[in-house]
Amino acid sequence: MAVNLHEQATEALRLAESNPVKSAALARSISIQAQRARDLESHSVAERALGITALQLEDPDAALGHLRAAIQLGQQAASAELVAEARMTLAFALAVRGRGRQALQEIETALTGLRSRVARARARAQRGAIFQHLDRLDEALSDFRAALPVLRDEGDHVWVQRVLSNRAVLHGYRQEFAAAEADLKEAEQLCARSDLDLSLGYVHQNLGWINALRGEVSAALRYLDLAERRLREHGVSVGELLADRCQLLLSVRLLHEATEAAEAAVHELAKQRRHTGLPEARLLLAQAAILDGQTGRGLEQARQAVREFAGQRRQRWAVLARFTVLRARTAGSQRPGAGRSADLRQLERIADDLAAAGWLGSSLEARLLAGRLSLARDLTGRACAQLRQASRHRSRGPALQRAQAWHGEALIRWANGDRRGATAAARTALRVMEEHRDGLGATDLRAHAAGHRVEVAEFGLRMALDGDRPARVLEWAEQGRASHLMLRPVRPPSDPDLAVALSELRATASEIFRLRGAGGNVGPLQRRQVALERQIRDHHRRLPPEQGISPSRPLTARALSESLGDAALIEFVHLDGTLHAVTVTGGRVRLRRLGSAAQAAELIDKALFALHRLARKQANDASTAAARALLADTGARLDALLLRPVADWTAERPFVLVPTGPLQSLPWSILPSCAGRPVTVTPSAALWHAGLRGDRSGGHAMVAAGPGLPGADAEAEAVAALHRVTALAGPAATVEAVTALLDGAKLAHLAAHGHIHPNNPLFTSLRFADGPLTVYDLKQLRHAPQLVVLAACDMGRPTVRSGDELLGLSATFLALGTRHVIAPMVSVPDAETAPLMIAFHRFLASGVPVASALAQAQQQLGGTHPAAIAAAAGFVSIGTRAPGG
Repeated sequence: MAVNLHEQATEALRLAESNPVKSAALARSISIQAQRARDLESHSVAERALGITALQLEDPDAALGHLRAAIQLGQQAASAELVAEARMTLAFALAVRGRGRQALQEIETALTGLRSRVARARARAQRGAIFQHLDRLDEALSDFRAALPVLRDEGDHVWVQRVLSNRAVLHGYRQEFAAAEADLKEAEQLCARSDLDLSLGYVHQNLGWINALRGEVSAALRYLDLAERRLREHGVSVGELLADRCQLLLSVRLLHEATEAAEAAVHELAKQRRHTGLPEARLLLAQAAILDGQTGRGLEQARQAVREFAGQRRQRWAVLARFTVLRARTAGSQRPGAGRSADLRQLERIADDLAAAGWLGSSLEARLLAGRLSLARDLTGRACAQLRQASRHRSRGPALQRAQAWHGEALIRWANGDRRGATAAARTALRVMEEHRDGLGATDLRAHAAGHRVEVAEFGLRMALDGDRPARVLEWAEQGRASHLMLRPVRPPSDPDLAVALSELRATASEIFRLRGAGGNVGPLQRRQVALERQIRDHHRRLPPEQGISPSRPLTARALSESLGDAALIEFVHLDGTLHAVTVTGGRVRLRRLGSAAQAAELIDKALFALHRLARKQANDASTAAARALLADTGARLDALLLRPVADWTAERPFVLVPTGPLQSLPWSILPSCAGRPVTVTPSAALWHAGLRGDRSGGHAMVAAGPGLPGADAEAEAVAALHRVTALAGPAATVEAVTALLDGAKLAHLAAHGHIHPNNPLFTSLRFADGPLTVYDLKQLRHAPQLVVLAACDMGRPTVRSGDELLGLSATFLALGTRHVIAPMVSVPDAETAPLMIAFHRFLASGVPVASALAQAQQQLGGTHPAAIAAAAGFVSIGTRAPGG
């Protein structure tokens, strides 16, 4: 019986590495049986297994209790080996709880009680892991090096993979990525060979973390998703994994999701009393908050992390936390001159401390910040001392780190009066950042990651504005906007699981709509919708990038001028709270300062309010008159701010407008200078210029109407008749049928309810008979329609990310190759769009170009009733150059 119990207890201990739930159940049974049989040795082993599983299954306090019981039972059994092995595990549990000194005392005591070669190697491996928790990395590496050969000789695969996984993390801290990956790949093979399923989850988590550090985002996402599924299957803690996911999301500037991941990690680690991981997650939450403009929250979390690291005597991490405090204190200024002198001195000191502690990326960031603060105060010598050290990393490390180093080099050259050299260095920084962005397959990752470019693009803009060089201002303005739309979209391969998920999402959304109308409970369905959206989103994010997706060469003013013909291009530039306009007309590039961006934003808000007021069906005469007056006044004032200052240069030419910031939501037809004039709004001059890429002749017209939209069927039939086609409406207008007709269409008119997704613009959708048509559905198209009319509520309004990177339906069509999108920028009254749409299509069918057709239709409806005026004014022509110019 005793032999059998001991074998079962040993099996429970083995299972703790692969199936902790099964291990805990078996160990509890053995513990009871061993207690009855007075089998102290089996009882001690079972309690140790229970301690390991409790540590993994979110109860570190219970783990400490079981492990102390295992020590006591080993002592009663007079087995020094059992006592020492239990102490080894207790030491690690104490380290996880943040009690580092006690952990080291226990592991040292354990080492004195171990005699066998393999047991001592395991103890040294465990001590190395504890040293690693305490940031004593050299001592950790020494123990790993001593333990690993012995464990290999003994064929102890469980402990070999543990050491390899821990050593890989240490390599990661030192940016020795090849060595880290080699260790983890070997550990992965050992786990698969030995059926260490849970340990394999931790190996995949570390592979995700390493790939995130080196900038391999798609691979990192794949590994973290694999790890999360495996860890959750076993019911173990995912707090550290959520922190790793936050770090990855921060690297691509997905700030909302990064904040959510950090908050979840802090909550889970606090609940489980995992005090070692908790301040690390809190520090990530602080970094996410600072990047998202929540400097107060970031400062609070960073200060708490400083206190927690200090309490654990983890000086390496405390240095990083103190730097985050400084980042929060110096954040919030458009130009880096608002920091205090004390902050500058602290930044200079902490940059050295960060480098000494091995935080190379953060050290580089601190030196850049200190250099910029010094330059803002004309302390050129101090600035160059910091920037020179930052620039040394230009040729090594991950792409973003090298780009930051080139930014530092650009600042040095600028400070020393070398404008040409500064420009060349800044351009190099942008090219290196493109390496990082081009390694991403998903549209949203590209758009958010482009936010890294903003600081360098603003530096280039500042140089160009200081030199009063209009062509250079245009060039640098283009470097900082809508760059991801110039990349060829990654078309996902045919995937049955993805198709099923998209189909289920449509069915779920339709059922939510039906139940909501009937007053039913939609909570469970909404949770299912969120899960499906995440599944679809993550599937696309894991896609590898295509090769050769970068745009060829930067756009030159000469090439742009040649393609404009008689049109006038006005590119609006926003820097340090001021708007500027660059115009390209008749072969000349000019620059003019306009005025306050805040004033423009305020006027746009008033104009949108007036349009909403005009669109109200129940408005009285006084309210309508006031709305008309407000719209006329704000339109005139916006015209005076934005277009009148350049009127002498643009004359009566058609407009190509490149908005920025708040101007992205402006319905331009309300400005007197735009009345009756062909106006094309485009995300960037480069995208407009590239509009003929993939130009196709021919193609068919298609018209489709979705359910529940007043007048949509009648509008669709009238538009279809003008183009001599049959409208797709009613039950036949399914997403599959609509996308099939969209593929390769010359013209597509879509009259359907639109929904702008609050969290993910790529789930912004149009509702058809069987549910929503999303951006993800559009990515399946082989050939984009050439002209798309979105006759739905504010479907032209993009979601604007850092650097004027745009996401949404209209931006997606342009990225796919669509030349023109006609869509409303405001919430237009759906029933009132038909007159404008019919007039527009009538002009279009008679051969009038797209922008002219819209302008003429809007002018034709200018004297109608208020709601129709609001509907007409809200539409804009978004696009690229048309054939012939």
